[in-house]
Amino acid sequence: MQTHFTLAQLADPQVARSEQILRNCVHCGFCTATCPTFALLGDELDSPRGRIYLIKEMLENDRPADEKTVTHIDRCLSCLSCMTTCPSGVHYMHLVDHARAHIEKTYRRPLMDRLVRAMLAAVLPRTVPFRLALFGARLARPFAGLMPARLRPMLAMAPAHIPSPSHVDRPQVFRAEGERRMRVALLNGCAQKTLDPTINEATVRLLTRHGVEVVVARGAGCCGALTHHMGKEEASHASAVANIAAWWREVEGEGLDHIVINTSGCGTTVKDYGHMLRTDAEWAEKAKRISEMALDITELMARVGLAPKAGAVPRLRVAYHSACSMQHGQKITRAPMELLEKAGFEVTGVPESHLCCGSAGTYNLLQPELAGQLRARKVANIESVSPDVISAGNIGCMVQIAGGTGLPVVHTVHLLDWASGGPAPDGLDGLTQRA
Repeated sequence: MQTHFTLAQLADPQVARSEQILRNCVHCGFCTATCPTFALLGDELDSPRGRIYLIKEMLENDRPADEKTVTHIDRCLSCLSCMTTCPSGVHYMHLVDHARAHIEKTYRRPLMDRLVRAMLAAVLPRTVPFRLALFGARLARPFAGLMPARLRPMLAMAPAHIPSPSHVDRPQVFRAEGERRMRVALLNGCAQKTLDPTINEATVRLLTRHGVEVVVARGAGCCGALTHHMGKEEASHASAVANIAAWWREVEGEGLDHIVINTSGCGTTVKDYGHMLRTDAEWAEKAKRISEMALDITELMARVGLAPKAGAVPRLRVAYHSACSMQHGQKITRAPMELLEKAGFEVTGVPESHLCCGSAGTYNLLQPELAGQLRARKVANIESVSPDVISAGNIGCMVQIAGGTGLPVVHTVHLLDWASGGPAPDGLDGLTQRA
C-alpha cells in the first residue's frame, strides 16, 4: 500500500511503525474471509482491509478521529484472525492498537460511552472494586429493566456465585515437589482471580507437582490488556511497568526461568511488552527480556512434559476451544490439544475454530449485540461435535461460552491438573465416574 506520511510525521515512532505496517498491505482481501464482523455484517469497512483504509486516512492526514472511523474500529474484536490469514505479514494488532490510542486522544465520545469505558477501566483491573461491582450487579439484576441500556449487558453477565478469594493469589513462593527443575513467576492477573480463582490454584498444583517452583511476585497484577485495547495507553503501560518491576526483582534475586501465564489474552499482551515500551529508555530492555521469558501454561507444560496418573480421569470427549489470543495472537495451536490427549481425554476441534466467540476482553460488554451473535455461532459449532465438556485457555472465552450452553466449560489447566493427580474440576457432576 502506498503511503504519503511526511518526514515530520515519521519522526513519531508510533506513526513510523504504522506506516511500515500499512506498506505491507497489498489489498488482497484474504483477511475478509476470516474476519468475524465481516462474516456477520458483510460491510467492507467492518473488515480488516476496510479498517486499514480508515486508519491510513486518519493517521496520514493527522486528523482527529471521526464518528464513522470510531464506529468501525470499535466493532473490531482484535481477534487477530486476519494476521493468521494475511499472506503479507501485516501486523494488524499494532496498527489497530495505535488507532485506538489516537481515538482515545482525539475523539470525544458520547457521555454514556465515556462513563461506561471509564468504569470498566477503573473496575475490571482491580480486584476489590471488581468484586464489589459484581455484588452490586447481583443486587441490581432484578431492576435491570429500569437501568440504562448500556448497563444491562453487564448486569446479565454478572455470575450468580462469586467465589471467595484464593490463598494462592497472595505474594508467596510455592516450592516444587521433589527436585526443582525450574523456577517461574505466575501472572495471577485481575478479572480471572475474581471470577474463577481455581484456575490459579490448579496451575500451582500442576506446576509444583512437575518440579516447578512457582513465585507470585509482590507488585504484579493486571497485565494491562483491558485498558490497552480501549486505547488507554497511560494506564496499560503503568500496569506493564508494575509487572516488569515485580518480576525483575525476582530475576535479580533467586532468578526466574520463565513468566507463566494461564490467560491467553494476558499472554498476548505480556509477550508484546517489548513493543509497547520500546521507546521507554528506562524499561525498554527489561520489557523485551520479560516478553521473551513469557510462556502460556501449555507451552511450559509441553516443555516440562505432562506426567498423567493412570486411571485418574474418565475417557471424556473434550471440545477444545482455541481462544483467538491463543491461536492468532500467540500462534499456539497444537500444544493444548496434545497435552489433553496425553492426559487421557478424547479431544476434538471445533468447526469454524478461527472465528471469535465474541468475548474479546470488554467487547461483549461494549458491543453486546454482535458478541451475542458470535457466541450463538460458536456454541452451535461446539455442540455440533457432541462433547462432554468444553476446554479453553482464557477466562473471557469461558464466561462467554458458558452463558450460551448447558455444557460444562473448564480451563485446560483444570483437566491437566486432574489427570496428573489433582481434584476433579467443579461442574462435572455425573461425568467424573464414567468408565
